[in-house]
Amino acid sequence: MRVIRVLVVEDSMFFRELLVHNLGRDPAIQVVATAKDPFEARDAILQYRPDVMTLDVELPRMNGIEFLRKLMPQFPLRVVVISALSDKVFDALNAGAVDFVAKPSISDRRQLEEFIYKELLPKIKIASTARIGNVNRAAPNPLMQRYASKDRNIIVAIGASTGGTEAVCSVVKEFGPDIPGIVVVQHMPPGFTDMYAKRLDHECRIRVREAQTGDQVLPGQLLLAPGGDRHMRIVKVGSGYQVECRQGPKVNGHCPSVDVLFESVAKAAGRDALGIILTGMGGDGAKGLLAMRKAGARTIGQDESTCVVYGMPKVAYDIGAVEYQEKLHDIARKTYSVLNAM
Repeated sequence: MRVIRVLVVEDSMFFRELLVHNLGRDPAIQVVATAKDPFEARDAILQYRPDVMTLDVELPRMNGIEFLRKLMPQFPLRVVVISALSDKVFDALNAGAVDFVAKPSISDRRQLEEFIYKELLPKIKIASTARIGNVNRAAPNPLMQRYASKDRNIIVAIGASTGGTEAVCSVVKEFGPDIPGIVVVQHMPPGFTDMYAKRLDHECRIRVREAQTGDQVLPGQLLLAPGGDRHMRIVKVGSGYQVECRQGPKVNGHCPSVDVLFESVAKAAGRDALGIILTGMGGDGAKGLLAMRKAGARTIGQDESTCVVYGMPKVAYDIGAVEYQEKLHDIARKTYSVLNAM
């Protein structure tokens, strides 16, 4: 069995020792070193060559984001960020971190155990397999088409997981206000989805916000599924579509689930839909995308070379759910091309 060598970077001695003790109980993990600030971390990286680094955002002497920006160009490393509820995590992901986890309350033992065993450990293992470097950094193709509006009410559905915050942003930043209504599931903890939506809204030419039950799916607008215990579904209302966000058990280990969204789009929109599956571990979204394609929708999957984790798109491709497989920086152009051909 391959053992994943981990460096823990955390300024709190209590939390650092807690991580070391609990991570070390997993036979697949070896904590090779710890550091309380980026300068100690730099020395430990050079000495121990870890496979994965866990990194607190708030650190003495230099914050974790600045450290990442200095580290990644010189020494690319798989990083899982541990952060309190803050939009700084998106700066960390933009700087090259693979994924992030929300920091729990240290006074709640049950919450701590769930954090370590259900959140942090799985993400360390996923991160150890991730592509790092410039997979999501390719410049978009500047020759962008426009969408020729039709009588049909078309909907675009996107699903993503690990590496998806940057991948989704890369795609939707190229969309103009003429694009049909967009619905997105990005696996993310509660609280962070609202901040991510606001960040996208600031950076994109389309309107972006966290979805609520009753929201209409409108052209030039992206609705992001809220993180937590609710699945997002699309329902047909008259000639248009609305969002429903309802509580439910996890599907494929996730809530919200990409499969749940895609299957609802297949039922509600049929051939008047385009499904896009992006980087992520596991198979969530693959069966839903296949349901969309069988209902007459068009489908696009991100290719292996530009995925941080080629899991979800691979499963979708292998079962025949992906009609077009594209590099990340070509997906926006392909989206317009497909929409105009529908």
